[in-house]
Amino acid sequence: MKEFFGFGGYNRIPEGYMSWQHLTFVTILMVIMVTLAIYLGMKNRYKLASDKNKVLIWAAILIDGFELFKIILCCFRGNDPFGWLYNLPLFLCSIQLITIPLAAFSKGRVKESALDFVFIFGILGAVLGTYAAGQNYAAYPVLSFDNVVSGITHSISGFSSLYIAISGMASMKRKNLPITFSILFGFAIAAYIANITLDYNYMFLMAGDGTPYDIIYNLVNGNKVIYPLSVILLFVVYIFVFHTIYSVCTSRSTLTTKETETSQKRV
Repeated sequence: MKEFFGFGGYNRIPEGYMSWQHLTFVTILMVIMVTLAIYLGMKNRYKLASDKNKVLIWAAILIDGFELFKIILCCFRGNDPFGWLYNLPLFLCSIQLITIPLAAFSKGRVKESALDFVFIFGILGAVLGTYAAGQNYAAYPVLSFDNVVSGITHSISGFSSLYIAISGMASMKRKNLPITFSILFGFAIAAYIANITLDYNYMFLMAGDGTPYDIIYNLVNGNKVIYPLSVILLFVVYIFVFHTIYSVCTSRSTLTTKETETSQKRV
């Protein structure tokens, strides 16, 4: 247990990024994530909004509970009362620590925008934070506290995204886009300020750090202005593309449903 929680540092040699151990572990998490999202999403699809929301409440409690436990343990493990400064929810994935509770407990347009934000970025964060997490799996053993908790919290984000879609909780109203962008830009500004102050790399705005962001970092030769702006621009483009694809898919689904109903009336 001492080795699992990393007291005194990990003695085991990390199996490595994209090793079969890494891929097996995160694939198991993804299978559990998708299975639960489909089961609970289909089960609650035609229930009242309050019943659908209960699942998100549990997701919010679990994701914040695991993260809080990690922060406390990391401070205690490193004998550093200020260790929490390097565990702030300022990565794209960890923004869900705020937006999932917002989606679960708020109301009105704030709730709609939070639901859409989780829907848009939850599944992306789940994939990037498991399969593409080179910074974690190259540094720590696969079955270690750091990687297990990270895998669980990213999986909860992905689960919430899929559950929102399958249960029909996503609104994806264009009028809520300003709030969605405000959430993104607000966290990006906070992350950049924290990076400069703490000499850290929140939201990977300073460097790729072994993740796919390295592709952008290398393309711009690590330019300290162009690189972070390119990362933010990538998020903006992703939101617009996601909205466009969703709109096209739902429009076709609605059209098909109307055509079916018309055919049935004729018969």
